[in-house]
Amino acid sequence: MKVLNYILAALFFLFAFFQKNDVDPGIYHNPSSLDAALWLLFYAIIGIGFILLNFRRLPIWFFALAILACFIEMALSGPGLWDNLFGEKPFSMTQTSMSANDPRIELTREFFGAVIALVAVLFQLWLNKHKKSR
Repeated sequence: MKVLNYILAALFFLFAFFQKNDVDPGIYHNPSSLDAALWLLFYAIIGIGFILLNFRRLPIWFFALAILACFIEMALSGPGLWDNLFGEKPFSMTQTSMSANDPRIELTREFFGAVIALVAVLFQLWLNKHKKSR
């Protein structure tokens, strides 16, 4: 499990690194530096959580806050996913490239990013419950 935790930590640190693209107005519609910084921090904290779980249990408040953050982001980006699924334009995650000039596409990606983060946090919670106390 330790190796898997390190691999997942590296993956979430990579997600955090890619957040720097979210402040590029040439790529994203109405970019927000604060939003990108919060996503970077959130992904990095999940990565740190995977590393810490190799050494000790994490407090329950960590999981409560992380799960709450996932649900808040899903609620904020959910309307874009809804519009992408049921709106007038056809569903897309990429358009002709990975640029997101259409806000519903970026919101859809953020929704699924929050889902991925939620799955990771729930996995961490499961690991935490099955970790023997020292």
